Amino acid sequence: MEMRHYRFDRITVDPDKCFGKPCIRGYRMPVASILNYLGAGMSVDEILAEWKFLEREDIAQALAYAATATEEQFIPAPAQ
Repeated sequence: MEMRHYRFDRITVDPDKCFGKPCIRGYRMPVASILNYLGAGMSVDEILAEWKFLEREDIAQALAYAATATEEQFIPAPAQ
């Protein structure tokens, strides 16, 4: 059963796709893959040219989702 994120309408989660990882619009394109491509140096235009089903807003929401996900985590520094 596919669910949409409550804040990001292009981010979906389906236990039957990509092991339940957050994906773009129900496609088998995990948010993490987009982040990895950007981190490896691909431009947004290169990603859009390679995966024709993606739209610019998909990438923007993947970045916003990642920012929100990391903002909610707190990892205390070890005591020194």
